[in-house]
Amino acid sequence: MNWKQLLCEKRRRSYSTTSVSTDPRNEFQRDYHRIIGSASFRRLQDKTQVFPLDRGDFVRTRLTHSLEVSSFAKSLGQMIFRNILQYGRDKDLTADDIEKICSVLECAGLIHDIGNPPFGHFGEDYVRDWFGKNLHRLEFRGKRIDEILSEQMLCDLYHFEGNAQALRLLTKLHFLVDGNGMNLTYTLLNTIIKYPVPSTGINKKSGNIKDKKMGYYYADKDIFEDIVNSTGAVNCRHPLAFILEAADDIAYKTADIEDAVKKGFVRYDQLIYDLKDMYAEKCADDGEREEFSKAVGKLEDYYRQAKEKQVSSPEQNAVQRWIIYVQGALLRCAAYGFTSNYKDIMEGSFPKELLAASHGNVLAYALGDIASRYVFQSKEIYKLEIAAGEIYEFLLSKLTRAAILYDTDIESSAIEQRIMKLVSENYIRAYKVHSKDKNDAEKLYLRLMLVTDFICGMTDGYAQKLYRELSGIE
Repeated sequence: MNWKQLLCEKRRRSYSTTSVSTDPRNEFQRDYHRIIGSASFRRLQDKTQVFPLDRGDFVRTRLTHSLEVSSFAKSLGQMIFRNILQYGRDKDLTADDIEKICSVLECAGLIHDIGNPPFGHFGEDYVRDWFGKNLHRLEFRGKRIDEILSEQMLCDLYHFEGNAQALRLLTKLHFLVDGNGMNLTYTLLNTIIKYPVPSTGINKKSGNIKDKKMGYYYADKDIFEDIVNSTGAVNCRHPLAFILEAADDIAYKTADIEDAVKKGFVRYDQLIYDLKDMYAEKCADDGEREEFSKAVGKLEDYYRQAKEKQVSSPEQNAVQRWIIYVQGALLRCAAYGFTSNYKDIMEGSFPKELLAASHGNVLAYALGDIASRYVFQSKEIYKLEIAAGEIYEFLLSKLTRAAILYDTDIESSAIEQRIMKLVSENYIRAYKVHSKDKNDAEKLYLRLMLVTDFICGMTDGYAQKLYRELSGIE
C-alpha cells in the first residue's frame, strides 16, 4: 500500500463547482463539516456510552466519547507521521500527506460509533441474541425465515455489528441530496472499517485482529469493494484504522475508569490494590514493567499531593489527574506500536492492536479488566440493562413482525401497517431504492435490515419514549 492511493479523495457522487474550486480546505476537511452538521452526529448526544438509561450529567455519552476519540486520533496521527517523516521511514510521505491524514483521523473519530444502537454495547448484544433466538421461529409464506435467507444474510443478523451499520448509515441511510448518504471520501470510510471481512468471514481464532468481527453487510458489499479497491487496502486494514482503533481504546478505557470512580463503582484503594496485586506480574518484559510501575507510582503521587493540599475529594482528584497522565502514556505507546511495525502495517500483514504491540499493553489491559469487573458486571448495570432489554424485546418483536409482511401482496394487520408508518422515511426510501428488482429472499433480508436501520437510528430517549407510548405506559 502507498499513501498516494491510500489517501483517495474519491466519493460515490463526484461534484465540481466554482465555489468548491476556490475552497482552501482539502477534501477531508470538507468531510468534517458534513459530519458535524448532520442529524446523525447530533443524535450521539442522547446515546449512552456505558450506563444505559443513566441521566447523570457527567457520565460520557457517545457524543462526548466521539469527540475524545477524534482528538486522540488526530494527536496520534501527528505524533506518528511526523516521526516517520523526520526519520525518513517512508520517502513518498509528504507534509501535505500528514495534514490530510490528520484530517481523516479527526473525522473518523467523530463517526466511528455513529451506527451503534441505543443503550451502549448492550444494544448490539441484544440485537444479535434476539435474531439468534427468533429467526427460526418466524415464517414468510409458510416457510421458516432461516430457510429462506442465504448464509451471509442470516449471519449479518446473527452477528449484527455497529461498525458495519456505520458504513451503511454513512453511505445509504443518511439522506441529504440523494441515496449516497453523507457522500464522504473513500479514505475516511475505509478508516472506520476496522474489520474488512463479511459476517461469514469472522474468525476469532485466526490470530489477526481484522477477522474478529464483520465490517460490512451483504447489502453493502458493492460499496465496500469499491472503497477498498479505490484505496488499495484490499483484504487488509487501512493503516489509519489501526490508529483510530488505538484512539478509541485509549478513550474508552480511561473514561470508563474515571466515570466508574465518580459514580462510586471503584474506590481509590481498590484501584491501587488491584493494580499492584493483579496486573504487575503480567508484564512480559522490562519495558512493559517500567511503563506499568511508573503509572502506578504516578497515581500514588497524585493522591499524596491531593492529601497534602487538603483537596476535598483527594481520591477523585488523584484519579482525574492520573487519567490524563495515562492517556498521554498510552498515546506514546500506540505511536511506538505503529512506527515500530510500520513496514508490516503498510504491507497489510500486521495482525495486532497497536497497544498490544507496545509497552502499554498490560496497563491498557488492566484498565479494561477493572472496568469490566467493577462496572459492567455490577448489579446496578445489570438492572439498567434489564430495563433496556425490555425496550429492545418489545420494539424488535413488533417491528420485525410488521416488516416481514411490508411491501408484499400479503395483507398485514391494521396494527402492523401502522407500525411501519412509524419508520423513518429515509430508511423506507433506501429500502425501496435498493430492493428494486431483487428476488424475494433479498427483499425479505432488506426488510429485516430496515428494522435494524430504524432501531440504530434511535436515541436512548426516543427508544424509551416509543416503547412507553406503544405499550400504553404513561
